[in-house]
Amino acid sequence: MTDRDQQNTQGVPDENAEADTASGGAPEQPDDDTDLLGATEATDNPAAKDPSEWVTGDEPITAAQRSYLDTLAREAGETVPADLTKAEASEHIERLQGKTGRG
Repeated sequence: MTDRDQQNTQGVPDENAEADTASGGAPEQPDDDTDLLGATEATDNPAAKDPSEWVTGDEPITAAQRSYLDTLAREAGETVPADLTKAEASEHIERLQGKTGRG
């Protein structure tokens, strides 16, 4: 193990070490069953799940979704119903992002 690969006792990378990704290499993945944040494969990303399969998809639209959807709809010159579910709002957002070039 090089000085660059060493970590301090708290498991935090050495502050003087450069990340492997800075040199163009992919970060190493642990070989064990360590809990990780961030998607390691496309299927590991919960946001990639079909909105119709969301557990909370039938709940009312969130304030953040409503605001962003309002912005997208205005830019696209469209109107959308205000009484959407989270899943429906997500589908409209994805569609309007494609139409407006956002996302």
